[in-house]
Amino acid sequence: MSIDKEIDTRGLNCPLPILKAKKALSDMDSGKLLRVVATDPGSMRDFQAFAKQTGNELVQQSTVGAEFIHVLRRR
Repeated sequence: MSIDKEIDTRGLNCPLPILKAKKALSDMDSGKLLRVVATDPGSMRDFQAFAKQTGNELVQQSTVGAEFIHVLRRR
């Protein structure tokens, strides 16, 4: 998987990881991949809801230690 852009939202709580992802996606071309690294456990469900609401595809979610990784494909 080739990530086109990555943002670090470690230490930020809802809704900041979503807002930063929304801004990053708005600057990207359709089909490009955005990786978001977060430490907020609520980000797992937040990004699922965000993808449904915006039409962006949630390609992958994973937990690595205390970090939550989200990969979104720009619609």
